[in-house]
Amino acid sequence: MRLMSDPIDRRPGEETVTLPASHDAGLYFIGRVRTPWATRAECPKNGLQTDAICTLEVDATFAPGLQNVEGASHLIVLYWMDRAARDIVRQRPRHAEGSRGTFSLRSPARPNPIALSVVELLGIDGATLSVRGLDCLDGTPLLDIKPYYATTDSRPGATVDRAGTAKTSEVSTTLEVSTTLEVSTTSEVSKTSDSPGATR
Repeated sequence: MRLMSDPIDRRPGEETVTLPASHDAGLYFIGRVRTPWATRAECPKNGLQTDAICTLEVDATFAPGLQNVEGASHLIVLYWMDRAARDIVRQRPRHAEGSRGTFSLRSPARPNPIALSVVELLGIDGATLSVRGLDCLDGTPLLDIKPYYATTDSRPGATVDRAGTAKTSEVSTTLEVSTTLEVSTTSEVSKTSDSPGATR
């Protein structure tokens, strides 16, 4: 595990906690992510803000798991933001007037700094994947790679209330209507499409 090379930026209104002394589970890093960015200041805010071609370097031990990956046009990539603070439960984003709960944000600072990006697969050379759509530091540990299924992973009706003012009842109603529409649409599409639940 690398040490954080950048100082942690603590802002007014943020809240930290004392983390448990022991972990509940272990992880295997399956490789490393290679990107053009050496500092957090250089990283784009998200993968849609850059056309940079990055690579996923999968360790030899896990390379057999890449069989058939070339059949996917897009992939879900999970990676470990190893330089992020892990003790912040209430954060103060630069764009916000007040603090926000960590679980309402996409910030890398969180108890388990797991990040997710949907990337376009450009090519495979052995155990190295060329992709577009990442936003992390060079050398970031790679956790997992999964195929992206537009028919089941996409949620076009999803919304985020940045102010956190939406009433629970309104959110529940929206989710129920959205889910009904998605299920109906997916059932029609699944008649002619693959499903990620069909295979392991």
